[in-house]
Amino acid sequence: MEKKLRVRIDYNRCVGSTLCIHLAPRVFGLNEKRQSAVVNASGDTPERICAAAEQCPVSAITVEDAITGRQLFP
Repeated sequence: MEKKLRVRIDYNRCVGSTLCIHLAPRVFGLNEKRQSAVVNASGDTPERICAAAEQCPVSAITVEDAITGRQLFP
């Protein structure tokens, strides 16, 4: 069974580095303020999404299991 994720961006922290977009381009994009935005939370594997979140230089990305609410990253 595929794990459904809830991916959130803290816009008070996001600096638009685009590292997450480079690592998971089917999940992240840029919004009108040139900050990261979630375009498809199930666009890649949980491992790849967590790896993209891990590379965020300001720790603006939170990843949770959408069913259990368990925080997967950070």
